[in-house]
Parts: sequence; C-alpha cells; structure tokens
Amino acid sequence: MKSKLLCGTLAAALILSASVTTGLRAESSPSPTGVPTGSLSVSHSMVRVGARPVLNWNITYPSVVQNYVTVVPPGTVQPKENLICDVRILGAGVTAKASNSSNYTFVRTEGRMRVNGSSTWTTIFDGVNTDQVVKKQNIIKTFNITKGQAIDFGGRYYYNNSWSTQYTSLNGDNVRTLVNGQTPPSNVPDYNAPSLESFLRPYLDSSGKVKIGPMDVIVFMELTHTDKSDIGYDLQDLVLLVTFRKS
Repeated sequence: MKSKLLCGTLAAALILSASVTTGLRAESSPSPTGVPTGSLSVSHSMVRVGARPVLNWNITYPSVVQNYVTVVPPGTVQPKENLICDVRILGAGVTAKASNSSNYTFVRTEGRMRVNGSSTWTTIFDGVNTDQVVKKQNIIKTFNITKGQAIDFGGRYYYNNSWSTQYTSLNGDNVRTLVNGQTPPSNVPDYNAPSLESFLRPYLDSSGKVKIGPMDVIVFMELTHTDKSDIGYDLQDLVLLVTFRKS
C-alpha cells in the first residue's frame, strides 16, 4: 500500500467524488504477460480548495511461474514449493502410413507424467484412434505437487499392435518445456508456416514466441523422429499446457 498527498488541479477534479475505485481485470490464458489488478481511493467525500485529501492505491502484480518452479532444460520442471498443477492437452496428432498406402491415419497417442519422486509414469491421456487431431483443452488431470520433487513428461504412440519408444524429458531433446515469452526450438514451424498445427497457433505470437499465461508452461513432444534435420521433427506430436497454482 502506498499513500501520497493530492493537491492542485487534480484535487479540484475530485470535489464531487466520495471515493474512486478502479480495477484492471486480468486476462484469461493464453495471455502474454498477465495484467496487474488494483484499487484506488480518496480519503474525503468532499474536497474544498486548499484541502489535501490522501490518495491511496494498492497494486497486485500477477504471479510469474518462474517464481514457483524452475524449468530444467530440455523439459523437466522443479517446483520451489508445494503447488497444484492442472494439465490440458492442446493437441495430439501422430499419424502413420502403411507401406502399401499413400494415406496417413491418426493413431493412438499416450501422454504421461511422473511427479512427486515416483518412479512410475502416470498416464494422463490415452488417446484412441481418430481421423483428426485430438484436442482436449479442458483440464484432464490435476496433481498436488511436492516442493523439490521433479515433474517429468513423456509420450508414445500405439501402431501395428505395439507401443513405440517412449520419449521423455529425462533424456534427449524430444520433449521441450517452455514458459511465456520464450522462443520455441527452430524445429517448431513458424507462426505463418502452413505446417504449424492449428491447435498451436493461439499459443504463439506473430514473432514466434510462446504466448501463454504467466503461471503456465507448455510442453512440446516429438514422438516419431529423432533426426532434427528431418522435416518430420517438428515437436507437434503431443502438446500439453500445465498451469500451476498455490495449494
């Protein structure tokens, strides 16, 4: 809380004011930076010439996820305190093509997480075969997260009656975790590129930077390629949005 004496023409302008209260409403995710909220009030209901009312204001700045977690490249998240995290699937779109066909089909894709020091992977999304990109932007899983216990992410797909290799944030670069304002790896298609999946477009700005809420992290996964020079290595096979809040 801060206070300051109000005088001169500004005081005269407030003669008819019993009190003044203003508020800035924070934008919902995705938001580039979050918006401060606050209040403004005047100590007197009537102000005469020469009087000195006091103007009080209180500003609350939005939380920033880096104050609560550390993102350890390429994709592990380390909480600095006990938190709650909500997980959304922005998109899952692994496709496969039979050797005797020129048509691609979408295949079952599984998203997984490992939290609170567990050695076991928890399935957060077990997609079934569909004919389109899967989008589940509602919350699909909520975890109570323990301070100091790493959060890891992984994914795989099911094809020809078997599971693919599971790629995780524990090894390699096939799982990448970023926060608002960071620039995705160059393998992620440009904002204006036709190869950028439609589900990702709202979460990147026109300059190519990540555009999410101040308490969000976004997780990009590449599940079908390991060669970064391959055009198919685009980190769009499975994309999660994880939102943190205080418990």
